[in-house]
Amino acid sequence: MLHSTDAEKICILALIQTPGIGSVTVRQLISYCSGASNVFEADYKKLIKIPGIGDKVVKAVLGKTTLDQAEKEFVQCSKSDVQLHFFTDPTYPARLKPLYDAPIVLYAKGVIDFNSQRAVGIVGTRKISEYGKTVTENLIRDLEAYNPLIVSGLAYGVDITAHRACLRSNLPTIGVMASGLDVIYPSSHKRTAEEMQVNGGLVTENAMGTKPDFMRFPARNRIIAGLSDVIIVVESGTKGGSLITVEFAQNYHKDVYAVPGMIGSGQSEGCNHLIRDHKASIFTSVEDMAKALDWNLGEKPKEMARTFAEPASFEGFTQDESQVLSILKQKGTIQIDELAWQTGIHLNKLANLLLNLEFQGMIRSLPGKKYGLI
Repeated sequence: MLHSTDAEKICILALIQTPGIGSVTVRQLISYCSGASNVFEADYKKLIKIPGIGDKVVKAVLGKTTLDQAEKEFVQCSKSDVQLHFFTDPTYPARLKPLYDAPIVLYAKGVIDFNSQRAVGIVGTRKISEYGKTVTENLIRDLEAYNPLIVSGLAYGVDITAHRACLRSNLPTIGVMASGLDVIYPSSHKRTAEEMQVNGGLVTENAMGTKPDFMRFPARNRIIAGLSDVIIVVESGTKGGSLITVEFAQNYHKDVYAVPGMIGSGQSEGCNHLIRDHKASIFTSVEDMAKALDWNLGEKPKEMARTFAEPASFEGFTQDESQVLSILKQKGTIQIDELAWQTGIHLNKLANLLLNLEFQGMIRSLPGKKYGLI
């Protein structure tokens, strides 16, 4: 018999796997029903009233066709030592929590500290040059003193060069995959992927057995950007996954650096353009970058998880968000209908507002459509 917590997680997996339902819709359903289990227990009349949820989605949910597969997935992960980090879990990466398009669940394998004090994403072309290889290896070596988590994509070229350099330097590194954890791509990197799990590991949002289809790579790149404090592009052409990662990083307000290259070099043209167009700072050395990012050697490690969950101050939030947080701080817990009455915020708008605050780790949803501060 499954524990109630496990049943809730299985229901989340089932929602993710339901055809026609994306991550935003999953969040909407869970928020309005105060839990994934409640979504599957709801009737048509209740579900169809949820904003943005149409007849097709409601019928797909009521069909409950993915529950059995989700339970098998949950059991398989347990047997395979695959860790599941749901967006409602305290183990979910703090850097991802505030992002509007963060994955609902992360599959992970290895020994990973998602909330490492510093996290650096290193990306670049698959067709790495000798210059790019030298820069990447020197970059990892010079980062040793700061002991950051290195995030990359396990691909050919810059990615695998960075991962292997981390293994030699004993720096923690994670590979974000566009496939399931049991489908290593490219297969020639399988041994490196296994070695990474001793100090780091593998991460994906895709279910076990998922093949690395072309369209999954841009989604993978957003996770690389989200898990990093800063992105460094070592080499890149004028098109490619590295530039997509840069776009996500800019949307998430992350720092971006690009390594300058020789004029006319195909591998460096993208980097040179990023610098020219002021979309990236020029990378000259780890020392210069650390100074710009205010990295101080020997400083006391920060608690990343508290960055998004400290209720003592509501600075940085909108007027409506601050009003909601103040009421929750005063009341402890409150039902959404009463909260709507006290704030004067329309119920549909309030539900979205509460969902955003939940993703930021500020509040939690409770049974009975109640909410409270974390």
